[in-house]
Amino acid sequence: MPEPRRDKQLKIFEIFHSLQGESNLSGLPTVFVRLTGCPLRCTWCDTEYAFFGGNWMHYDDILTEVKKHGTPYVCVTGGEPLAQKRVHGLLDILIEQNFVVSLETAGSLSVEQVNPKVIKIVDLKAPGSGEVEKNLYDNLALLTMQDQVKFVIADETDYRWCKEIIGDYQLEHQCQILISPVADVLPPKQLADWILQDQLPVRFQIQLHKHLWGDQPGT
Repeated sequence: MPEPRRDKQLKIFEIFHSLQGESNLSGLPTVFVRLTGCPLRCTWCDTEYAFFGGNWMHYDDILTEVKKHGTPYVCVTGGEPLAQKRVHGLLDILIEQNFVVSLETAGSLSVEQVNPKVIKIVDLKAPGSGEVEKNLYDNLALLTMQDQVKFVIADETDYRWCKEIIGDYQLEHQCQILISPVADVLPPKQLADWILQDQLPVRFQIQLHKHLWGDQPGT
């Protein structure tokens, strides 16, 4: 039996309704569309369950599921959503349907083709992730002030690296900057103290969803 055409399909791990736990949209009821697969293997990854599995879904079916929840906010995430090239078609449809769309990407794949109305949240990988060499710094010049760069910090080495990147690329003039501690590794107060001491131009955040529901799919 021939495999069905997948020109308008994506491998979806889950679609769920929750509160946005990160970014400048934190706290807002949001529909999350989590795509299967990621080319990176960060040491502190909290979505390893989405590396494999999931089901093929047509754009139309994804849109139908998103609309069920009655919120204007949609976050397309992973895994690494840009690893599936057809994600751009879904992003375009969501924008056409007047959703406020954010895309969470690990920063190793180009965001050049992403619809300009999509809020890009680029997660640059610090040394503690084990994947710092995969960062695609060309992405930074493609961001605007609606977009965000996120740093997840495990220790002081990560923090110093983050501070250097912010300075080298003058990120505060390019986009919004988010910084958070690796959960259960770096005490949040320690990171907050470093930020205040250095007057770093960032938004400190803690993963809201983990405090509410812990680490589990669908939250």
